[in-house]
Amino acid sequence: MELLVVLAGLVVAGMVCIGVVVALASVAAFVIKLALVPIKLLMLPFILVVVLVKFALLIAIGSVLLALLIPLAVLAILVAAPFVLLSAAV
Repeated sequence: MELLVVLAGLVVAGMVCIGVVVALASVAAFVIKLALVPIKLLMLPFILVVVLVKFALLIAIGSVLLALLIPLAVLAILVAAPFVLLSAAV
């Protein structure tokens, strides 16, 4: 019976130790995140520049593709116009 009490005490002590380790790890992670906040804030302008350049390139590429599609549409209309006129005449 005494051995079961000792075993229960060891189990409780082990759980307490594991809880302390988990609590210390979470506090350490919070401290590291808190310490990195100024660095993250210093990086925000660079991230903003990268995002703006990305959007500018996206808009530029989209406008170039649109500018290339307009002459192709005109060419398709010129090629299809005789066939449309012939089908309408019949």
